[in-house]
Amino acid sequence: MTYTVAVRTLCEFTAKRGDLDLRFTPSPDASEGRAGHAAIAARRPAGYETEIALSGTFGSLTVRGRADGYDPARRRLEEFKTYRGELDAMRENQRALHWAQLRVYGALMCEKLGLDTLELALVYYEIGSGRETALVEQASAQPLRADFEAQCARFVAWAEQESAHRTARDTALAALRLPHASFRHGQRDLAEAVWRAATQGRCLLAQAPTGIGKTIGTLFPQLKACARGGIDKVLFLSAKSPGRQLALDALDTLAMAHARDKSDGAPLPLRVLELVARDKACEHPELACHGQSCPLARGFYDRLPAAREAALARVNLKRDTLREVAREHAVCPYYLGQELASWSDVIVGDYNYYFDVSAMLFMLGARNQWRMSLLVDEAHNLPERARAMYSAELVQTRADAVRRAASAPVKRALTRLARHWNAQNALAPDAWRASDTLPDGLVAALGDVIAAIGDQLAEAALVRDPELERFYFDALHFVRLAERFDTQSIFDVTPLPAFGSNTKRARSTLCIRNLVPANALRPRVAAAHSVTLFSATLAPARFYTDMLGLPANTVQVEIDTPFRAEQLDVRIARDISTRYKDRARSLDTLVERIARQYAARPGNYLCFFSSYDYLQQAAAVFVARHPHIDTWMQSRTMDEAQQQGFVARFVEGGAGIGFAVLGGAFGEGIDLPGTRLIGTFIATLGMPQVNPVNEAMRERMDTLYGAGFDYTYLIPGLRKVVQAAGRVIRSEEDRGVVHLLDDRFARPDVRALLPAWWEIA
Repeated sequence: MTYTVAVRTLCEFTAKRGDLDLRFTPSPDASEGRAGHAAIAARRPAGYETEIALSGTFGSLTVRGRADGYDPARRRLEEFKTYRGELDAMRENQRALHWAQLRVYGALMCEKLGLDTLELALVYYEIGSGRETALVEQASAQPLRADFEAQCARFVAWAEQESAHRTARDTALAALRLPHASFRHGQRDLAEAVWRAATQGRCLLAQAPTGIGKTIGTLFPQLKACARGGIDKVLFLSAKSPGRQLALDALDTLAMAHARDKSDGAPLPLRVLELVARDKACEHPELACHGQSCPLARGFYDRLPAAREAALARVNLKRDTLREVAREHAVCPYYLGQELASWSDVIVGDYNYYFDVSAMLFMLGARNQWRMSLLVDEAHNLPERARAMYSAELVQTRADAVRRAASAPVKRALTRLARHWNAQNALAPDAWRASDTLPDGLVAALGDVIAAIGDQLAEAALVRDPELERFYFDALHFVRLAERFDTQSIFDVTPLPAFGSNTKRARSTLCIRNLVPANALRPRVAAAHSVTLFSATLAPARFYTDMLGLPANTVQVEIDTPFRAEQLDVRIARDISTRYKDRARSLDTLVERIARQYAARPGNYLCFFSSYDYLQQAAAVFVARHPHIDTWMQSRTMDEAQQQGFVARFVEGGAGIGFAVLGGAFGEGIDLPGTRLIGTFIATLGMPQVNPVNEAMRERMDTLYGAGFDYTYLIPGLRKVVQAAGRVIRSEEDRGVVHLLDDRFARPDVRALLPAWWEIA
């Protein structure tokens, strides 16, 4: 088998050495890098060549790349690198990687031109000053070729191992069998739709009811399709930890079923990587990520090859496995996981790893030209999550704090920015204000601030200022989103409350607020081989295709429910209004409705409210009147352990009532089958609050889609209601009740967004 690899990829695999060092140093962006390369080339004499295409072979491996520059008169091959600040501050491992790339180019150039020797020059160009520094060495063709072949030999050995793994993986997945005796009702239809999308390279929007086994029903056919579709990686992406855990459990089930089917009990050759947040994986959160501080960062790249090989031999690369391997090899478990993304078959992680502005998996996929298939779990969460990803805020009081301690150049740049900022404050000193355009001069002033702070942060001897760095990153993100500002976003200004000595100075928060993430997500969806978005609540489909920028040929399927209407008693309380103005008057009726249901059938219930304040009011009245009934309540400050404790109160055969906020941690993603939960009370339509921000969104949705109220309020609200009600019936044996405690649930437009299989009394 033949392999082709870029010079950069070869060197990153074979030549990385030394410490993991994540101390922040400003670096040129892509446009500055291109400008720097052009500036260097412009200084070179006539006859100087740029962008020289080079290639060479070693056995089955072909290595390709483009050298930056070559001077035939001097036999000098140059590699250009742009930087900001002091050259002495550059990490040693970066410098070593640069030399490795240049020496590979040197070997290829000698072969191309038949040279015995040539001069190699690493040319460093400082963006701010235009200063050029050349590090030069004389090199002979024979040693360069020997180094090149040694690197190629290491890479080929690894590539052959990976090729053998890929062959074994595809063979095993093609023979994979459903781990259960048969498909559940509706599960086969879902699986067939996923298989077709994966093999045809399509986008699929699948609404499938809770309880049919959506996780297995999507993973199983997706894995079966890998060989036929030539799929390199499957990404299972979810908004919340419970969804990711369900995926890991399903993959374990598939692996165990494979082992049972094999006479020798051989494990399924499928590398499953769990990506977790840095704060959950870090062994030394009190230490900085560099070799002078953290022992796991010291010599990280020296120990990485052995750790990588040991981890991949385990196949199952979940959090605990990575931690165990990382301890054995004294490397950072979080960054070991990041490195293993390139060699894994299935990656389970949060939405942000692919859909965010600078998402790691999206960037790696583009660079390596991976063919990736996405499974997007609980996809009804993606519009709101993506809005946050493509929004940015700048807080003026933080800029004030940075300015007080800043250097003179930064202070001058911030003063110029303040003039633009204060001009925005003056337009509406006491009210939120939105605009369809960005203010003239603001982004340019921010660019000056970014450049000035970048120069200051690049000073090697500078003591770290976390607030300065934070504002710098906020400003970078703001400018990045300003460059893609369009009709799907607004610019708004929110006044900050006056405090202390600032009572006479208006201060504000500037925001680029994404309203529709479609334009941002469209290229992410297009870059994937196939995308399957699935959830129990993806109706109406047009809302999600509009919000997520899905292609025109997206396949939409709605899987029939396995549940029967007689399993769920759905009742609308037409005598209750939970509108804000009516809450106090209807509270007695609401509490008695809950108590009557509990008396008629004692058991475990969940009550959902629109806010913590409303929850506390209702719970206080209920406890005062019915102190004999066990109750427990969601609080504003629950951590993960407390949330688990709340869910643990719903025991089989238990009796009590949990009070929770709709749209919070307990409205979806929890599984309470049987008598762990026999009913819910939903005292809200779940619609977002009417405020200036949401009204601006409604107006924009009207302009774009002619459905402002539905897209802003009704559809998002009813989605949360249906998700919460879906906690009750989890299997074909469950029986339960849902009380919809508001007269508006009887309206035809609201009824149309409730599940068709419900028969409402």
